[in-house]
Amino acid sequence: MRSASEDRTTRAVLRDESLRLFAEMGPDNVSVRRIATAAGVSPGLVLHHFGSKDGLREEVDQYVLDAFDQILGSITADGAPGFTDPAAYGSLTEAMLKHLPADSPIPSYLSRLLLSGSDSARRFFARLYELSRATLDAMAGAGLAALGPDPAVRAAILIANDLAVLLLRDHLTDVLDTDPLSAEGMARWGPEALAIYSGGLTATPEGDVAP
Repeated sequence: MRSASEDRTTRAVLRDESLRLFAEMGPDNVSVRRIATAAGVSPGLVLHHFGSKDGLREEVDQYVLDAFDQILGSITADGAPGFTDPAAYGSLTEAMLKHLPADSPIPSYLSRLLLSGSDSARRFFARLYELSRATLDAMAGAGLAALGPDPAVRAAILIANDLAVLLLRDHLTDVLDTDPLSAEGMARWGPEALAIYSGGLTATPEGDVAP
């Protein structure tokens, strides 16, 4: 995934500035004029490229979705650590930490989008669920996971658990005194989540001694 600094086409700069502003303020609170100012162009040029603000939002949504396609694909890529390998907890949050810059607006944007209750949010979640289901199928095919008796529910549980970290990020940071999407936070979160996924609530993370 390229940043605006690496892809200097006007369309890419407008997309990246929109993503940043949408993540900070919410799409409904960002005007075409504000986006144009941030990108250093005229409002008319924004409309020239995207037709309308809705067209721009669709472009941002697709860009974020493409990023998640790449992130989820990395979990089952050739040479990727196994799902039960403690060295690499195979979740969406862990993959995001590896593939997104620390200052990426994508997690914040996704949080705002999913909580908006809009048709766009519903379509986006449906697509994320499809990606989760496809990833689970691929992991099962590679011998890295089991589909279980109800693969549809299993895929939904996995994506719901991962997205909860995004949606509750600020609250989790408050109670844990660590950002769960930081390297330090994932070092704490990953082993616990992996232990629960692989062994249930009675499981003890590797290296720990059960009381």
